[in-house]
Amino acid sequence: MTDTVLFYVFALLVLGGGVLTITRKSAVHSAIYLIISLIGVGGLYLLQQAEFLFAVQIILYVGGVMLLFLFVIMLVNLEQAATERQFNKQWWIALACVLAVGAELAYVLYRGAAAFQFARPSETPPAPGMGNTEILAQVLFSEYLLPFEVASVLLLVAVVGSVIMAKKRI
Repeated sequence: MTDTVLFYVFALLVLGGGVLTITRKSAVHSAIYLIISLIGVGGLYLLQQAEFLFAVQIILYVGGVMLLFLFVIMLVNLEQAATERQFNKQWWIALACVLAVGAELAYVLYRGAAAFQFARPSETPPAPGMGNTEILAQVLFSEYLLPFEVASVLLLVAVVGSVIMAKKRI
């Protein structure tokens, strides 16, 4: 019963924070509501007994990424951004994205649980004494090492690019 109540509380945080993130005019308020949404996602991880992902969600995303967002918001000239036109004529791309997500949702609802059978089951079961963190590390650094390294290089390029762009403006 408690798990169900907590699930609905965290789901409400995620959905409410997400909706408020995209509907606020102030970039700072949007960033704060995004923090609330990310905290809700961390709570959902905790309900699934994924303590490591909870800690990563709170420390890395809420602590690190949102701090970077707030620095970017402070570096951007908000007065100039407010006077610029907010919407462009690419509504058809947004409509195509909405239709694609709607088709995916319809597929999942039609197929039910069978829609989530993507990967083959692991050949070797985890050792009896291994926890979530050890299992995640073993899979991440063996089967998914290349995507992990590609993501780290992309993040490094993004950070270097943002520093260069900010330095040109100062």
